[in-house]
Amino acid sequence: MKAVSEQDIRTSFVNCSRGEAKRLALPRGLAEQPWDDLDFLGWCDPGAPDRGYVVTERGGEVVGVTLRVVSRQRGALYQGMCSLCLTTHPGSGVSLMTARRAGQAGRDSNSVGVYVCTDLACSLYVRGKKMPDLGGRLEESLTVEERIDRTRGKLSAFLDKVLA
Repeated sequence: MKAVSEQDIRTSFVNCSRGEAKRLALPRGLAEQPWDDLDFLGWCDPGAPDRGYVVTERGGEVVGVTLRVVSRQRGALYQGMCSLCLTTHPGSGVSLMTARRAGQAGRDSNSVGVYVCTDLACSLYVRGKKMPDLGGRLEESLTVEERIDRTRGKLSAFLDKVLA
């Protein structure tokens, strides 16, 4: 992913108002993000832990989606798998996150959900740059590039549902 500016991020959101996009908390250290290792920029709002954000490139444009974390504490023995990167995490390391759909459907309170790494660091898990606590990645015969393509495809499919 190429580096994006604060202005690019704020104008990219498709499922919230301009006012909401203007007020949302951006990730700390935006300039220091590992852009070459990111398929999408994902972060949680430190002031509102039930909110997350994903910004990615799609069709030559920057597209952002606001997410809500469905609150549910799970015991340490529970293992969850991210639907995007297929990384397993113990406890609450995987969360159901919902996104209001874009346009009138979202204004009518329609939403879609996805089970995703709670820290939204899927790009780093796929590349082996970050390891989950006590969880792991299943051993696969796919190359890293093939896993990256699969993750991008799953994210694209989720965004298709948000934009539909």
